[in-house]
Amino acid sequence: MKILAVDSSAKACSVCLIDNNKILGEFFINTALTHSQTLVPMIDAVLKNTSVDIKDIDCFAVSAGPGSFTGVRIGVAAVKGMAMPLEKPCVPVSTLEAMAYNLINDNCIVCSVMDARCSQVYNALFRVENHKVTRLCDDRALSIEDLGKELCGYSDNIILVGDGAALCYENYSKLSLNISIAPEHIRYQRAYGVAFASINKNAITSAELMPVYLRLPQAERELKKKMESKK
Repeated sequence: MKILAVDSSAKACSVCLIDNNKILGEFFINTALTHSQTLVPMIDAVLKNTSVDIKDIDCFAVSAGPGSFTGVRIGVAAVKGMAMPLEKPCVPVSTLEAMAYNLINDNCIVCSVMDARCSQVYNALFRVENHKVTRLCDDRALSIEDLGKELCGYSDNIILVGDGAALCYENYSKLSLNISIAPEHIRYQRAYGVAFASINKNAITSAELMPVYLRLPQAERELKKKMESKK
């Protein structure tokens, strides 16, 4: 089964093609270029360099959130645009869950953290053991301080992944935690994690595929606050 996976949920952007659990090709970029500039060329390149026709893709997977509002929308829109005319199924994957697969060869607690600004992070915790990922909590947005207090309840080896990993590691350096930060090459969101996380999930149609946000965009939050102040 060929799965084409996309991740554009943060600054990094990547595309991965797998076939029966084998990675056929992957492109990853972490630059100042926008996803609208990089995503489609990477999709074209991975298909061309693996000699796979897009019509032969069995399923499309995408990190549907949480993450950058613009980045998530671009990834979801790209997958919908490929899957819809081909009438192929889609699988939305949590960005946080996909990152846990970066550490599939470890036995640890994976703390996936994305910088949500305003001293908050998007977070979820996963236990990785014997090449299996088990979710320990729902995706949520919470303060860096509250997450640190929760992590103090774990005696396991905790590894931070995501673009908020360095920020959290700095804040938790004085806590009594068995905590470390993932190496640079496996720290960020990657499409291969999206691909493997999608394998055992139920597929939906391209029309049903939608972004998943844990909080309203800043403009909507400010508008809501302004409207409430007028009451």
